[in-house]
Amino acid sequence: MRSGSFTTNLGVIRYWVTNAPLAGKPWLVLLPGLTADHRLFARQIKYFTGWYNLFVWDAPAHYRSRPFELAFDLDDMARWLGKILDVEGIERPVLVGQSLGGYISQAFMDLFPGRAAGFVSIDSAPLQKRFYPDWELAALKRMDAITRYIPWSVLKPWGAWGTATTKYGRHLAYRFLETYGEAEYRQLMVFGYGMLARAVEKDRAYRIDCPTLLICGQRDHAGDVRTFNRKWSRAIGCPVHWIRGAGHNSNTDRPGEINSLIEGFVGSLQ
Repeated sequence: MRSGSFTTNLGVIRYWVTNAPLAGKPWLVLLPGLTADHRLFARQIKYFTGWYNLFVWDAPAHYRSRPFELAFDLDDMARWLGKILDVEGIERPVLVGQSLGGYISQAFMDLFPGRAAGFVSIDSAPLQKRFYPDWELAALKRMDAITRYIPWSVLKPWGAWGTATTKYGRHLAYRFLETYGEAEYRQLMVFGYGMLARAVEKDRAYRIDCPTLLICGQRDHAGDVRTFNRKWSRAIGCPVHWIRGAGHNSNTDRPGEINSLIEGFVGSLQ
């Protein structure tokens, strides 16, 4: 894969893309979660290289896409993504979003209906306001007050051990954390949760207009993600594929199973 960059008024977004696109092959657009980066999808990239065309980014304010002013929202991220895909000539991609990446995917589909060929949600949740009680939105907007008194010595290992269940997954999550200092990590986390709440409060349709694959770790303890997926599944008539023993970063805990699910899903679209 070759690296690329896209300049915005708030900073530069770094991304990686298949160097010589395979004619007639699908595009997978891999979108990592909050505080994670392109390394989250390392085992998907290794598996699908040579079979599919691939795109992955470090989201704004994450890892290589820094420094980046925290003055954007999910719509901004979706629009920047759309512009980058235009630059790279990527059409009808399958959006593969983990956690925050799943929210960006939904904002993208809302802003650019008909553009995505498919959507794979990995340990993410819906954006429709009807799924969220008022107290939960209030909590998302006050994460600074909720986490302020959690010592860094506790918050840092929790960020690794709380998102993955395997040695590989936890080691990778810890590497993400080492990217940031304490102040930067706390600021990014609080900003990300607030951004999610503000997107939900827009009360837009966020209609998914393409085939969808819902994936969630059975041991995902990130908020109410498992509950959200059950409700989401019933609402859109799409089953959840529960990943046994996996945490919030299920594609790092069970990469072989996730790769197989994605492969089967993309094959069904052709």
